[in-house]
Amino acid sequence: MPELHPQFLTDPDGNRLSVVLPIAEYEALIERLENLEDLEDAREVLARIERGEEETIPWEAVKAEHGL
Repeated sequence: MPELHPQFLTDPDGNRLSVVLPIAEYEALIERLENLEDLEDAREVLARIERGEEETIPWEAVKAEHGL
């Protein structure tokens, strides 16, 4: 994870209202969040497979179906 360099926008009392990040840091944060969401989705699917709630298709069957 890259080091972040936030700048805070504050109200007259010094309370933080917003944050500004360099675009590269923002994009890195978004990518990390998307990767974590993908990991959570994959774990949920694996758990459903283990419980027998999802059907799997053997790779050989997929290749044969698509002529690979």
